[in-house]
Amino acid sequence: MQEVAHYLPIVTTVVATAFAVHLFLRFRERPTAMHYFWWALGMATYGMGTLTESLTTLLGWHPVLFRAWYITGALLGGAPLAQGSVYLHLSRRVAHRMTAGLIAVIAIASLCVLLSPLDIGKAEAHRLSGSVLAWQWVRYFSPFVNLYAVVFLVGGAIVSALSYRRQRETYRRFVGNVLIAVGALLPGIGGTATRLGYVEVLYVTELIGVVLIWFGYRFNVLPARSAV
Repeated sequence: MQEVAHYLPIVTTVVATAFAVHLFLRFRERPTAMHYFWWALGMATYGMGTLTESLTTLLGWHPVLFRAWYITGALLGGAPLAQGSVYLHLSRRVAHRMTAGLIAVIAIASLCVLLSPLDIGKAEAHRLSGSVLAWQWVRYFSPFVNLYAVVFLVGGAIVSALSYRRQRETYRRFVGNVLIAVGALLPGIGGTATRLGYVEVLYVTELIGVVLIWFGYRFNVLPARSAV
């Protein structure tokens, strides 16, 4: 019998998709606010990653699902969200240059994932793991991308939280940014557990992470009287 944790990505996909739609609508209202575009894209790829996990649970392991999972989850899970923070905190010129570099790295990594032979003998019926990649060195791309996400997504949230913590009228934003920082860290912890063979930890941290990020976002954008 499949573990209950294997069904969590279905819930995560629904939550991430709803959040992505909300963020995209905010971008449509403010088309010059590029951070909303990247946050919407990041939440969409987050949902695509958990969708592949959901389909693997429901339909079983498949090479196409695996490669899609690795690209959208391991390589794109946090990077676009981090890029949104780059556009929020840095100049547009610097953000554009960093975007070009990030796209180049992810494109190369994705190509390697697509070209790598797969050790089908290591595949499990309803469980995803990077161990099936014959080119195991490809897995070293994801820690680099995760580090980028930690520095700019988590780091940006922490910097914002510190700037708001001393002002009572903006204390809700302090709380919101702390929630975002914690929520952004959790999938990275889950990814580390996956490399150690505990994929179910990733499924749990992905769901908790996206919920915390959305709560944190709401704390930041709602009027003070509504942030209760």
